[in-house]
Amino acid sequence: MFRIGVDVGGTYTDLVATDETGRTVFAKSPSTPADQSLGVMAGLEELARRLNVTRSDMLAATDRLVHGTTVATNALLERKGAKVALITTEGHRDVIEMREGLKPDRYDLRSPPPAPLVPRDLRFGVKERLKADGSVLIPLDPKSLDNAIAGIRQSGATSVAVCFMHSYLNPVHELAAVERLRQALPDISISRSSDVLPQIKEYERVSTTIVNAYVEPIVRRYLTNLEARLGEAGFKGSLFVVLSHGGMAPVEEASRLAAGTVLSGPAGGMSGGRRCSDLVGIPDLVPFDMGGTSTDISLISGGQVSLSADGMLAGQRIALRSLDIASIAAGGGSIASVDASRTLRVGPESAGSVPGPACYGNGGEAATVTDANVVLGYLDAAAFMGGKRRLDRAASELAVDRIAAAMELSRVEAAAGIYRMINLNMADGIRLMTLRRGVDPRKFALLSFGGAAGLHAAEVARELEIKRIIVPTVASVLSAWGMLTSDLRYEVSRTHYGAGARISADEVRALFAGLEQQAAGRLRSWFNGPVSIERSDEMRYGEQIFEIDVSLDGLDWNAPNLVDHIEDRFHIRHEELYTYASRGQEVVFVNARVAAIGEVQRQDERAREAASSSACSPHSRRQAFFGGWREVPVYALDELQPGHTMTGPAIIEAETTTVLVDTGDRVTVNALGWLDISLQ
Repeated sequence: MFRIGVDVGGTYTDLVATDETGRTVFAKSPSTPADQSLGVMAGLEELARRLNVTRSDMLAATDRLVHGTTVATNALLERKGAKVALITTEGHRDVIEMREGLKPDRYDLRSPPPAPLVPRDLRFGVKERLKADGSVLIPLDPKSLDNAIAGIRQSGATSVAVCFMHSYLNPVHELAAVERLRQALPDISISRSSDVLPQIKEYERVSTTIVNAYVEPIVRRYLTNLEARLGEAGFKGSLFVVLSHGGMAPVEEASRLAAGTVLSGPAGGMSGGRRCSDLVGIPDLVPFDMGGTSTDISLISGGQVSLSADGMLAGQRIALRSLDIASIAAGGGSIASVDASRTLRVGPESAGSVPGPACYGNGGEAATVTDANVVLGYLDAAAFMGGKRRLDRAASELAVDRIAAAMELSRVEAAAGIYRMINLNMADGIRLMTLRRGVDPRKFALLSFGGAAGLHAAEVARELEIKRIIVPTVASVLSAWGMLTSDLRYEVSRTHYGAGARISADEVRALFAGLEQQAAGRLRSWFNGPVSIERSDEMRYGEQIFEIDVSLDGLDWNAPNLVDHIEDRFHIRHEELYTYASRGQEVVFVNARVAAIGEVQRQDERAREAASSSACSPHSRRQAFFGGWREVPVYALDELQPGHTMTGPAIIEAETTTVLVDTGDRVTVNALGWLDISLQ
């Protein structure tokens, strides 16, 4: 019986299959941006070939397929989502443009405001109003609602976001509006804020609901088509989708909360990173995932990942909880260019999978990071993808020569400049994830994964004074592998605004008991295994305007002074984040949150047989640029055994990734066959 993880990236679709014995097999297939399911099905065909079975037999023997998709991400980035209309309280249709009254860069007087996903002529105010306590002030006016529906029908909108004032406390008007919409426009998609994000703060709620309406039809159509294709190919198991918070959910739930899939792929990498942390016993890791189009950077501290509700993508606020991941436009396909001042730039434009780097031979002519790696001898043009896809070295040289001519440099100098520039860009990304959070990266190890990361990890780590790098054998497909370690997760939240001094312990217990019943009940409709509960609360001091998330796990919920214990948790967390706590100030409770977690069974990683000696033999040697041209040994990753050691310079190759070992750096192969690199 197999379990399969599938991660669709910008350049390649990664697939991993494990069986009950712990055997792991993986494959890659070019991504198909126009219809991602085509690349997924082609990848499953290749995966089956590697398992020596037919695709139909493999799928028939698969009980769980976990999928990370970039459909919602691409729709937002490329502005190719649904045509959305907004129904909101009369007088509040411009909240989406007013935002919070803040600019991303408050000192840039010329920066234009982000374009809203819903233009003003598609935003309809409806006469109704709830008070701040949820009671009805102005009943929902049927004529006003019908006028809005007529405008939507005439506009040709295919999706509607419904967001009324204070509906997080009382959804009665939203429910009535949705019922009327379904009767009048039965084919239209509908997202209501009291279902998507039932929390205080009007802008966050309306923006998140609009994003959900914008991507929901596309995500639902894609997942429905994929489910049908899989069924036709013989799959009878369960299809799950990884959500931005790192948990997974069935297709219907992922379609309903489509805005929760915008970090679907990177979230799988975080799950994999946390599993790696457990397996190698390193609680403090910087997961560094470099693919063909982008690099995702995150943080594992004390063996834990952090969740945030401050998400932004393509200028749009998404206040659903997600893993704290920074994405930068730096990948193997990042395009190098020279501006009018003869300054070298690398990215943010990418050659993607089509046409791809010049060396792919698909018509691409721009010099990319991959082309620079070919010119510098780091990538073997004849052995790329295990020799199945030979690279055109001459095309890489020609592309890099154009950069060299523009800068009046030699070919090697230009290639080395591209290599150096992309490394600096990625090191800066890690600084944003660590130093700006008060974390010293020198105390962390770098977890290198993604197809391109091994070529750059040593130089990025050295730039940050990180002394240790871990490279798993599944590095090139770790996000897909990590998806198989993800648990099911269903989150619910409720605003319970008020100061701790005015909230009783019985109120708090009743609130969380209700949320727990709701979350666990929904999860058990998908899953019949063990379920655990996580509780947290978003809180702040009375004079503050932003909340912090405080874990409430491990509290004695029967304690008579429960509220005091919760407030103490807040003071401690505030001090951890900001170095001080004001214990004399009033503490305000804002949002209660409960996550029900369905704990899936994980396969243990099989330890490899130890080598009889620490010495290992290279399978070849080749010229590569390590400060100058040198003939360096080349090792096959699959042939390395636990206990093997080597000292750089060296190149370690696998079918889908290459790892550079710099001069003086020492590699030890651990019990799992993973590379543990100590930097000089």
